[in-house]
Amino acid sequence: MTASLPPYAEVEAAVRKLGHGADAPELHGGLCGWLAGGGEPGPAWPSRVLADPGLPAAEGVLARLGEASAAQFEDRDFGFDLLLPPAESALAERSGALFEWCRGFLGGFGLAAGKDPPLSEEGAEALADLARLAAAMPQEEGDQDDEDALAEIEEFVRVAALLLHGDCVLAPRHRQQFN
Repeated sequence: MTASLPPYAEVEAAVRKLGHGADAPELHGGLCGWLAGGGEPGPAWPSRVLADPGLPAAEGVLARLGEASAAQFEDRDFGFDLLLPPAESALAERSGALFEWCRGFLGGFGLAAGKDPPLSEEGAEALADLARLAAAMPQEEGDQDDEDALAEIEEFVRVAALLLHGDCVLAPRHRQQFN
């Protein structure tokens, strides 16, 4: 069974309390990028992901976010979720949060994976696509086609994160088992 992420509103409140300027999607994206790039899970993740050694260890909802995210990457059923505003939120808010998640992911991934990560051709392409999404700006209004497109982009981002985790964490782990 897949570990569930804590509720969005609880994470957003905890992030505001941290006072570091990142919002919940960006912080979760950073955490996921850190994990996908080979960063160590554990209570020190906020200071590592936000590159601020003065931050306290994760506790409460942030500890649960870290544990659930790490468990989701290891889930053999690909039960990985993005922490984004609820579906009833405005399209602009949800798409903006997705782009922030991508920006956070790129930062965390770069911190953990370094300058030359061991990426497959598909992984390198996925990382480039995530970079394009991170540079995107949300539209203020949209229709059902835009809603459908956002759902497709969310699924792409989810799969891209899993692919990058596979390249940087799972593949090296499996190679070690065979040596």
